[in-house]
Amino acid sequence: MQRDRSLIPLSHQHQHALALCVRLDRGLKSATRTPAELEAWQVEIEQLFQGEIRHHFEAEEKVLFPAARRRGGLRILVDELLAEHMRLRALAQGATARSLDAAGLQQFADTLSTHIHKEERQLFEQCQALLSVAEMERLGGALEEYFKSSGMPGASCALRPQG
Repeated sequence: MQRDRSLIPLSHQHQHALALCVRLDRGLKSATRTPAELEAWQVEIEQLFQGEIRHHFEAEEKVLFPAARRRGGLRILVDELLAEHMRLRALAQGATARSLDAAGLQQFADTLSTHIHKEERQLFEQCQALLSVAEMERLGGALEEYFKSSGMPGASCALRPQG
């Protein structure tokens, strides 16, 4: 299913985070994993988390999840995603504290990648199937307003006008 215009900003952010997951996964599989390399990965996680992921999570929690939760069949999925947000925040705090080892970094990459795929393949698809066109438009407008007021550097996910 083609991604609804209202969800494209979140999908773009997913692409940024997945790129980090792929690079991290490859980097951790290399023969050398010096303390300096592990610290560099943690710095990158902290920067992406503070610059984009935390805003992304907040937008989902304040805008998308409440809209999805109103559809009874999505409540369990939304609860799972919220629990994953909590776990990812804890891992990101570990990166900020520079306390993640290679296994912790791999856990962050695996958890984030799995979480993103669940949102894209389950939540977004089901929202598009269950919410009306008007509901999706309201959702898109609310996401746009959130990102404009969020303080996210560059507000890279504001929707562009159609046409």
